[in-house]
Amino acid sequence: MKTLYVGNFPYNVSEHEIRQAFENHGKVHSVKLIKERETGRPRGFGFIEMDDTSAVSAKEALNNTRFGGRNLRVDVAKERSAGIAR
Repeated sequence: MKTLYVGNFPYNVSEHEIRQAFENHGKVHSVKLIKERETGRPRGFGFIEMDDTSAVSAKEALNNTRFGGRNLRVDVAKERSAGIAR
């Protein structure tokens, strides 16, 4: 399974809308939209878990495409370093 970073989506997008866009390219295991801690407002990026081949297909098909009036940025997420606490 791969995790994709998805950035530059509209602030009013729902997890359901993101899931639908990516499900056209394979099974989506999870969608996590990142929100500001204090306000709960979306920050315009998130992470999607998909099977390896589906993730590659989705990245190639959706990177730099228009979604809600903005160009999506889709890339394989970088691994978090051990020891980084939030």
